[in-house]
This record gives sequence, C-alpha cells and structure tokens, in this order.
Amino acid sequence: MGEGVEKYNRKGVKTSYISTIIGISLVLFVIGLVIASVFGLDRVQTQSKESLVCDLFFEADLNEADIKQVEQELKTWDEFREVYFVSPDRALETFQEPGQDADAILAVFGDENPMPPTISFKPKEQHANSEGLEAIRAKLMAGYGDRIEEMNYDESMVKNVNLGFKQFVWLIGAVALLLIIVAFAMINNTIRLALYSKRFSIKTMQLVGATSRYIRRPFLWQSVGMGVISGVFGMSLVLVLFYAINNLVDSVDINMDIFYFGVLLGSLLIIGIVISFISTWLALNKYLRMKLDDLY
Repeated sequence: MGEGVEKYNRKGVKTSYISTIIGISLVLFVIGLVIASVFGLDRVQTQSKESLVCDLFFEADLNEADIKQVEQELKTWDEFREVYFVSPDRALETFQEPGQDADAILAVFGDENPMPPTISFKPKEQHANSEGLEAIRAKLMAGYGDRIEEMNYDESMVKNVNLGFKQFVWLIGAVALLLIIVAFAMINNTIRLALYSKRFSIKTMQLVGATSRYIRRPFLWQSVGMGVISGVFGMSLVLVLFYAINNLVDSVDINMDIFYFGVLLGSLLIIGIVISFISTWLALNKYLRMKLDDLY
C-alpha cells in the first residue's frame, strides 16, 4: 500500500511539472509573438526608411558629364545606400502616368523634354530622418553649392515613417510588458501549486538539519531546466505558426534570419528561466518559513 501511495505521489508530481512546463511554454509563445512583431516592425521600418528617395536638381548650365562626375563622387559618401543618375528620358518615363504616351507630353512642350538631368539617392537608415537629411543637405551645399540648385524630398513621408513606427513600437512594448507581468503571476501560481505537493518533504529536510541553501538548490536547478525546456517549446510553437502562415497565406512571407532567430530564442530562454527561478525562489521561501502545523 505504501509503495502504491508513493508511486501515486511521484506520478502526481511529474504531472504537475509537465503541466507547469506546458503553461510556461504557452505564455512564452505569446510573448515570442509579441517580440517577433517588434522585429518585424523594425525590419519594415528599415525597409521604409531605405526606400526614401531624394532628388538633386542642378544649375541649368551644368551638362550631364559634370552631373555624372558628381554622381561618382557621391557614391563614396557613407550617408548613402544608393546613388544613381537620372537622365531626362528616364525622368520622363517616371513622370508619365501608366498608359500615357510620352510623345503627347513632349508635344505640349514643343517636342522638347522638359525634365532636367538629376541625381537621386537613397539614404542609409540612420540618416533617413529630418535631422539626418538636413545634415546631408548642408554637406551637399558646402561641397557643391555652386552646382546644386535644390535638394528635394517628401518631408511628410519622412516624418510619418519615423513617428508612425515609434508609436507602434511603444504600443507593442507596453503589450509585451503587460504580458510579462501576467505571465509572472500565472507561472508563479502554477509553480506554487507544483511545489505544494512537496511541502512536507521540504519541511522534513529542514527539520533534520538541512540548510535553506541545500534545500533550495535542486528545486532552483529544476526551475532553470523548466525555463529552458519551456523556452525551446515556446520558440518551436512560434516557428510552427510562422511556417503555417507562410504555407497557407500566399500574400504573407515571413523570413527570420539567424540573428533574429538567436535573439528571439535567447529572449524566450531568459524570460522563461528568470520567471521560473524567481517564482520557485518565492514559493520555497514561503514553505521554508511556514510552521509545520500550517502545512496541513
């Protein structure tokens, strides 16, 4: 009979820890989706910033050869991701609407192309903001002020790209913080329930002279293991969801490089370990401080 009770207790403890790992994994899965969303927004923001196009218009007496020479010099600047010369014919093709005949536009201007030769450039992400572009403008005017007539870009688009994504990041960050608080409360409660079945073992060890540090050690190492396993399971659920979305939704393409994968996995592992460790520590302290009569 005693062996049957002991076997039942061991089975109950294993079941409680398995349910704890499942609960932590599901919470980390949701947190992983939030973190992945932040990474996705950051990538979209980078692409949006680096797709901004600025145009340089030159003095009328400057010929194409001189403009192309400026183009080659600007390609050596660290502020630009891409610099390219735009001929009048190419500018006209960009200007005309789909289905519109270029000859009709030329006819309005007496068969002369009204578009001047220009240089277009795309700034790097760190310079794709109002301050960065104004610094570029000042540098261009300092070096080519006698040749450049105007630097033109869509100021409203620049502001919207930078401000809009900041608002999204703050919103998602607030949601992530709330989820971590809720996760801590849920995991803390789950681990307390798991340790409840071992409260008599903990008190017995304490009564026979075991130190608190000695009693805590195996439980804390077990909490680290639960955090690692839960982090891996949570990450696996995120990857399965991304794989399913990529295969079921044709218009969505989710790509995760090694860097983002490592950061996401590391974040889930750290969050899982820290929350499990702290929750186990608090629950153990509770049972270590309790009197024997209070355990019943």
